[in-house]
Amino acid sequence: MMMLVNLLGILLIAGIVWWFWVYKPKSKEASDGVQIIVVENGVYAPARINLESGKATNISFMRKDQSPCAGTVVFSALDISEELPVGKIKTIHIPKLDSGTYTFGCQMQMYRGELVVN
Repeated sequence: MMMLVNLLGILLIAGIVWWFWVYKPKSKEASDGVQIIVVENGVYAPARINLESGKATNISFMRKDQSPCAGTVVFSALDISEELPVGKIKTIHIPKLDSGTYTFGCQMQMYRGELVVN
């Protein structure tokens, strides 16, 4: 019995390490300057968006998740924080960015995503 508990503990730790430090979501190109991200089941889909440097764009969020954590999206480096209503599309203007990676997420960083600017 003790062996089973230890094994489950190790699997749980491995899952947490994978989710927060190893997992890299698939990326998607923003088309025509507009990208829709669905907020559902604890994730942003897609969670990695490729953008062109020096070009402003709009990113729309469709929140399907009722979780309070999903209610706000924060782009820390851009000083953007927006409330996401449930069942409605919220469009956020992203200004021209220099090349680099810009993270976004909920206030607690449970939901995570990134803008990859090339």
